[in-house]
Amino acid sequence: MDQPLDLLAVGLTTLDITVHPVSSLPDADTGDLVDSIVLSPAGTAGGTALVAQKLGMAAGIASAVGDDPQGKLVRSMFVAAGVDTRMLATQSDMPTSTTVLPVRPGGERPNWHMMGASVFAPVTDAMFAALPRTTAVHWGAVDFPGVADRGADFLRQARALGAFTSCDLIAPSDAANADLDRLLPHIDLFMPSLAEVRALARTDDPVEGARYFMAKGAGGCLVKLGAKGALLVQSDRQIHVPAYRIDPVDTTSCGDSLCAGFHAGRSRGLDGEAALRFAVATAAQVALGIGTLGRLGGYDETRAFARDTPVSGEVR
Repeated sequence: MDQPLDLLAVGLTTLDITVHPVSSLPDADTGDLVDSIVLSPAGTAGGTALVAQKLGMAAGIASAVGDDPQGKLVRSMFVAAGVDTRMLATQSDMPTSTTVLPVRPGGERPNWHMMGASVFAPVTDAMFAALPRTTAVHWGAVDFPGVADRGADFLRQARALGAFTSCDLIAPSDAANADLDRLLPHIDLFMPSLAEVRALARTDDPVEGARYFMAKGAGGCLVKLGAKGALLVQSDRQIHVPAYRIDPVDTTSCGDSLCAGFHAGRSRGLDGEAALRFAVATAAQVALGIGTLGRLGGYDETRAFARDTPVSGEVR
């Protein structure tokens, strides 16, 4: 019998290869020693599912990998973590989406990305069939080719069956904005970064930006503010949680982990403010290490981190 899913993450799944620290590229035919090279599943769906599982949720991934060593590794790492991979397809004609991230000592993270199978993963009948056993859906496939209409149907049915729906962006673009017109009426909580708000809503005011997306149909908006924490905007209130006072090492997966953290807090019965604080604590622990999980502990460890770690308006 199929087990219930606390969270089904849909969309981008990559293999991240994170190298730290990288001050500069070596000269031709030479090399440098680094402290860490970490491989991890990542992406708006892959990273969110992995972090959610780490926080004690029963998470599933609906995406695709290639029939290549990267895809086999991503699948095996999900399985080892306990993520449900039955909706993770293998596409033999495409490589696995892969990103190489040379993280600089100051935390900057330029990257090389190879587009791959997950970008072209369809919305399948198996995903619809999983909805009756799914408590929440996180949509990380905005602006994927050919899935917006079926994706809107999928999200509409998810909500009709009682699932809480959220959505995150990969990158802002005019096409992404058009996609959101179809998706946001079926989204309970949209989760953009402030940079994405600026690009799509044409404002530096996160509240004004949130209202822009809510006018498109989103039930609420969680704006990721980076070094200033996060802001939850709902129809009747606004809640700001500042960042924790840490020395970040790698912020690559902080956005995805914040999304997962909010879902994890909500699934344990936390109210909006407490779930947001838990989400910011999740992202802070990820930023303390390398790769998708960084130094993230489980649910209880994250509650303790949120309780014991001082906050400030900026990350030191």
